[in-house]
Amino acid sequence: MMMDSLIAAGLRLAEALRAENEALASLDLGRAASLADHKIQASDAFAAAFAAAVKLGAKAEGPARKTTAELTTRLESLGAENRRLLERAIGIQSRVIETIAGAAIPRSVPNGYGAYGQRTVPKQAPALALARRA
Repeated sequence: MMMDSLIAAGLRLAEALRAENEALASLDLGRAASLADHKIQASDAFAAAFAAAVKLGAKAEGPARKTTAELTTRLESLGAENRRLLERAIGIQSRVIETIAGAAIPRSVPNGYGAYGQRTVPKQAPALALARRA
């Protein structure tokens, strides 16, 4: 019974990771963001089921043993892919922000000499933060 709960929670987590990975792979970051709460809930449920199974000393036996081994491999694979895709998405977003910030820097006056022959200091763009809510 305890192993059934753990397997169900693991399958729910696997599905949440699969859906988010699909969105991230297609760079549908809005959809990926909308799936984050579902992934967190599935992860929390899996962690709670795992902790309960450990506390009660539940062990996978018979057909559940094979199922849990396969599910473990699947979750490891989906988790690694999720991490890779999230890192890629963060890198892309960082480049977009850098491009926007770079465009915001005033370029109308070239660097040169100012009053009294001193070099002018290049102007820096003000701090910029972007946020998007789905």
